[in-house]
Amino acid sequence: MTKRIAFIGGGNMASAIIGGLIGQGFEPEDIDVVEPFAEAQNNLETIYGVLAQTQPGPFLTQADMVIWAVKPQILKEATLQVRAHTPKALHLSIAAGIRSDSIAGWLGSERVARAMPNTPALIGKGITALFARPGVTAQDKEWVGQVMTTTGEFLWLDHEENLDVVTAISGSGPAYTFYFMEAMADAGTEMGLTRAQAYQLAVATFIGAGELARASKETPEILRQRVTSQGGTTQAAIASMDKDNIKTHFIEAMRVARQRAKELGDEFGGV
Repeated sequence: MTKRIAFIGGGNMASAIIGGLIGQGFEPEDIDVVEPFAEAQNNLETIYGVLAQTQPGPFLTQADMVIWAVKPQILKEATLQVRAHTPKALHLSIAAGIRSDSIAGWLGSERVARAMPNTPALIGKGITALFARPGVTAQDKEWVGQVMTTTGEFLWLDHEENLDVVTAISGSGPAYTFYFMEAMADAGTEMGLTRAQAYQLAVATFIGAGELARASKETPEILRQRVTSQGGTTQAAIASMDKDNIKTHFIEAMRVARQRAKELGDEFGGV
């Protein structure tokens, strides 16, 4: 990856990708960032040696790839400010919900791909789903994959609407995990452990179960059944959750998240 990359937005996810790139040998001077907030600018310079500009400008004409790491609500405004400087660049958006038709129209370019990463990318343990418009070449897709693999795993989708599903499952998924960790820590504390002890147990349990699932060829259902002895403690807990329809409510929550991703595209994706 010897080309030049520009980031529009220098927040957490942009920082994760920048850190991954530099960790793989990408030179800081080959990275441009447009970031208006001083704290984020200072972090990029202090941690990665990358200098950020407050406003877009002609320096962006050097970018071979532009990564859009701004909130969906301001993506249109940002593209209209930048488009004159990046007519030949490959564009990769990580803004949730905003569909590639809108982005391509704003930029006047068909070389547009979308990504839905998640926050474990911050430590190189993320999972990113990708979609590319027909104007994105096989070589472009290979380069996008090289960029995103610096933050963890990635997979390509054939249908763009499935990015909303990904948003609901893995994009928002770390928050669900932290939510259940919080509940486990609360329960452990209420039952006599210290908060630190309960939290350590909760975190280690999620990490271990995830690694076991990754290493196993069995389905989650089978793995769960193997832990659930007849008449035992796990069965009592699962029965309690089934009685309260926890799985049904959890699935419904992800449907709501998917719908919100679609609404973001409808609300902020107008041409």
